[in-house]
Amino acid sequence: MNRFEQLMHEGRRKHGELSSERLSEYWLSTQRAMFGDSVNLSDDYGIWWSYIPHFLSTPGYVYSYAFGELLVLALYGLYQKEGETFIEKYLELLSRGGSKSPYEMLKTFNIDLDSPEFWLSGLTVIEDMLAKVE
Repeated sequence: MNRFEQLMHEGRRKHGELSSERLSEYWLSTQRAMFGDSVNLSDDYGIWWSYIPHFLSTPGYVYSYAFGELLVLALYGLYQKEGETFIEKYLELLSRGGSKSPYEMLKTFNIDLDSPEFWLSGLTVIEDMLAKVE
């Protein structure tokens, strides 16, 4: 879906207003690339982008889902390494709600969101899940 957002907003900047037909082309091309031959997507599926209003009003919205998922997986990776000592820090983090940016909140726990190693720990959790499935 992020690829669709990217095409849509780049297309808008390059070509101006986009027709629903053009948006449907973008949707189908990105969805077919994502699903490959695992799902047969008919041309009628092209209009399904219109069911998701934030595509039009909030550029980059889908990115927040990927960010949040990988953040949680990286935190889970830390939990796997630290064990029980991580729980208190995590509960403290949750108690802060949305009072600060994730960067600021995690900095107090010596977690640097600019660190590639932190994000790699989340990807490692995914790799471990895939290994179990395979």
